[in-house]
Amino acid sequence: MLGVGTVAFLDEVVFHQLLHWHKFYDRAGTDAGLVSDGLFHAFSWGATVAALFLLGSLRRDRTVDRPRVIGGVLIGAGAFQLYDGLVQHKLLGLHQIRYEVDLLPYDLTWNVLAVALLVVGLVLVRRSGRA
Repeated sequence: MLGVGTVAFLDEVVFHQLLHWHKFYDRAGTDAGLVSDGLFHAFSWGATVAALFLLGSLRRDRTVDRPRVIGGVLIGAGAFQLYDGLVQHKLLGLHQIRYEVDLLPYDLTWNVLAVALLVVGLVLVRRSGRA
């Protein structure tokens, strides 16, 4: 959840707010787009806060395995980014990364980074040796 919340937050801040490349739901007017961005932002913060409470519980129980936690964060980030790139961008067409440009380099970069995050996260979790 921490990886999902973090990457969703970064997506919202960088691509939605700072660069103005898209809104969460681009098929509607500005008002609906702003509401969809607000809901997306609330989701990202909710996931982040919930994950931090869970991490705090692990720390309190002295059961934190750093490589496993970092791997989990990377898995969550990669899974969300891959879901966003394949399902939201392509399958549902809610929005694209950018408009009025060749999308192929953006799509490849987005999805290759997602897979890289997933693979590194899976390797870290597997190497941690805990079931």
